[in-house]
Amino acid sequence: MYDVIIIGVGPAGISAGIYAVSRGQKTLILEKNQVGGLIRRVSAVTHYAAIVEGETGESFAKCLRKQAENAGVEILKTEVKKVELTGVEKRIYTEKECYCAKKVILANGTSPRKLGIPGEIELAGRGIGMNAAKDAMKYRGKHVYVIGGADGAVKEALYLAGVAEKVTIIHFEETLGCIAQFQEKAAHTPNIELRLHARLHAVYGVEKVESLEILDEKTGAIEIIEDSGCGIFVYAGTVPNTELYNEISLDNGFLPTDENMQTEIPGVYAVGDIRVKQVRQVSTAVADGTIAAIHAAR
Repeated sequence: MYDVIIIGVGPAGISAGIYAVSRGQKTLILEKNQVGGLIRRVSAVTHYAAIVEGETGESFAKCLRKQAENAGVEILKTEVKKVELTGVEKRIYTEKECYCAKKVILANGTSPRKLGIPGEIELAGRGIGMNAAKDAMKYRGKHVYVIGGADGAVKEALYLAGVAEKVTIIHFEETLGCIAQFQEKAAHTPNIELRLHARLHAVYGVEKVESLEILDEKTGAIEIIEDSGCGIFVYAGTVPNTELYNEISLDNGFLPTDENMQTEIPGVYAVGDIRVKQVRQVSTAVADGTIAAIHAAR
């Protein structure tokens, strides 16, 4: 039995855990993956107050874990299989145990969106769907393709441009959707090429990507590019991890909350990217976790 159980160990979950423990709450965080969530996958953490120069997603995640452990937050690596949230006592089921608490904070974020194109599943990890921070050096001097035009996609494209011979950004809109800072940097990086109003249509190969198809959104024409051994890094948005929460009414898959981060179920809070919100950044996730934990502890 705990005072507060948190599901998810990204920045929002860690922040919630630290604040809950500081207010005397017996707190448990459950997570099937490593500390950090999606932030662990990025090449560089930017625009966050007081980060050190050269901060990577990996180093940031290590700091999150160390701070949580030093604060006395209990983190258990396990997968949540089922939840019962409507009662006064909330029940969280894993494969082997049932954990109970009066307050639960849902912080298990989002997962990368799949493209749903031919070859994506068959070649996953063998040329498509890799982590730029982890896999960039495999493509030193080669061609890489970045799918997406938002902040995360262009930031990773800039990182990859320092390793690869050429980086092609494929984006379905007329202009990149990233902030001005990243747009300017991309425009002045000589080995970055933009393929706008275009989509990745298919990839082909056996042990590696041998060729890919690019669809022109304006004309409908499909171009086949032979590029053996290239790398394709997909940043096509994310989908919320809310499949377990059928007791809560969803809004386009996300969890609605009030200003205290509480959902429609008393004692159940949602924080970070999993909840309905306008801005999804590390800073806003940390703030969500802080607010939820303080109110949960009252």
